[in-house]
Formats: sequence, C-alpha cells, structure tokens
Amino acid sequence: MFTHASVRTSNLERSIIFYTKLLGLKLLSKRQIPKNNAELAFLQDPQAKGAVLELTFYPAQKMFVQAEYEDRLFDHLAFEVKDISETIEEMRKEKVTITDEPFRISPGGTLIAFIEDPDGTLIELIERK
Repeated sequence: MFTHASVRTSNLERSIIFYTKLLGLKLLSKRQIPKNNAELAFLQDPQAKGAVLELTFYPAQKMFVQAEYEDRLFDHLAFEVKDISETIEEMRKEKVTITDEPFRISPGGTLIAFIEDPDGTLIELIERK
C-alpha cells in the first residue's frame, strides 16, 4: 500500500502554511530527525482519505534550485478540488504561480490546471464533476 510522498522544501513553515491554507491539508505532526539533520512535517486531507504528504527540510542544504520543467526528475503532486475556477482565483490572490490555466484533457473530460508550490514543485488541480 502506498503511504506517502516526500517533497523537499526550503522553508518548512512557509510550505506548511501553503498546503494547509490553500490546499486544505491538515498538519498531522512535525518532527526532527537528528540522524540525517532533517525536519519533517506530515500533512493529509482532513478526512484522511488520501496519502500523506511529507515535507522535508534539510537545514544544511545550501542550494535549492528547481530544475527546468523538461529536466525534472519528479513530475507533480495532484489534488482534487471542488471548483477549479474558484481555486485558481484564490491562488491568484495569494500570488501563487499558475503554470497552466484550467483545461480539459479531452472533450467533456476532467478539468485540470497546474500551479507551483513556494519551492516550484508542480501541483495538478483536478475538478471532477
């Protein structure tokens, strides 16, 4: 069973605020791992239906550069939203980078859009109706 995915962050508190305030996740726990000098935060949707998102911060990491889209190893996270237009408008107000405006993947198909988190991790928003 798939349990979680980990995404590195350059600022743990900023990322916690982004994922809780804008995407509705709930902070489950935070902890420090002295063995590898990491700070972790675990988040999940409030109904605990989806996998857990682990945010990982390494204080010793000096360079934090997201590769250009074509050169990335990790592609994206995905979140289901009730109303993609409303969500995109809220993201705009918060100055979130919107990389792809809402579009349908096929005629009459699912409506999706893409944004970036504060560190440039690509996030797909999905509206199913």
